[in-house]
Amino acid sequence: MHYRRMPIEIESPEEFGYDKVLYNLSESSVTDLNMRDLSLSIGDLDLSYIPHRGHTEFRAALAHEAGLQHPDQVLITNGAAGALFIINSALLTADDHLIVVRPNYATNIEVPRAIGCGISFIDLKFEDKWRLDPQKIAEAIRPNTRLISITTPHNPTGMVMTLAEIDAVIALAERHNVFLLVDETYRDAGFTTPYPAVASRSKCVISVGSLSKAYGLPGLRTGWLMTQHTTLMETFLAAKEMIYISNSALDEAVAWQFYQQKEQFLPAIQQKSMQNLDILRNWLEKESRLEAILPEGGVVCFLRVQPGFQVDMERFYHLLTQEYKTMVGPGHWFEMPDTYMRIGFGFTSAEVFEKGLECIGQALQHVQHGWHR
Repeated sequence: MHYRRMPIEIESPEEFGYDKVLYNLSESSVTDLNMRDLSLSIGDLDLSYIPHRGHTEFRAALAHEAGLQHPDQVLITNGAAGALFIINSALLTADDHLIVVRPNYATNIEVPRAIGCGISFIDLKFEDKWRLDPQKIAEAIRPNTRLISITTPHNPTGMVMTLAEIDAVIALAERHNVFLLVDETYRDAGFTTPYPAVASRSKCVISVGSLSKAYGLPGLRTGWLMTQHTTLMETFLAAKEMIYISNSALDEAVAWQFYQQKEQFLPAIQQKSMQNLDILRNWLEKESRLEAILPEGGVVCFLRVQPGFQVDMERFYHLLTQEYKTMVGPGHWFEMPDTYMRIGFGFTSAEVFEKGLECIGQALQHVQHGWHR
């Protein structure tokens, strides 16, 4: 394994310093919850090792909601990132080949790179409204292809695959005897009732989810992977045991107690996200220098500078963070030109979100005309 730090982590608000950011539009999750927001009972929690597969009742509830038949088809992991690491490191070697969608969350690309496997990228395009064409995956399959990696709802674009599109990719995976990884971290942040986890549709599918993005609990580091493939699940369990044995007893206890009451939080979460999405939509109608394909799910949108608008993007991002105290996710976080930027609309209040968008426009104006505040 050859590790290197990812720009999205090096430049993240937690590394940059939350105290330096007034308008944080870089977050890809909903507003973080606080322990006092939850009704918890953990005073008698035994801080011993817990079941290696994860909290039994929690796994049973996740399996039921996902459309799976048994709790052992769910493995609790250290966040979705932990699940992605387990899957990639368990399935891929330097002799294998991976097909992965791009742009994408960096871990879906950098872990395979650290392994040294061959990678074919399926590059989504703004001009195609960020739609994934299954035929391009078919054309990229090689004799040593081991894994296909897709994301829905997609980060950073908010694109959501239809069931027909998903089933077309599943058919390809089954026909060529390869596994299909579906990063479904934003599944519960969809604009409509989500379909069951994709892992319920085929034995070749591995689904990944977490409590971080859709529920605002990234500090719990609680995610999961799902598969109907019994032998593969044993391999994933072996990988987890070698890396960290089990999750934190405290994290899983809190996660399980939250999961049982999650429905009471969802209306407020959804209302805030939709309110901010409306603000974003209205702002884009007036901001002629930027354009976007509005998302279909999740809490992020991938904007770009209009092709005819010339601007020094390095100076723009510097001014935006240093003078306007506003942070977005620049394109290079996703191996895209910096004329693209990811904006999260689920994290801040409407007032902060609106002000952050205003700062983006002002920074563009500043760079365009060279005036000073």
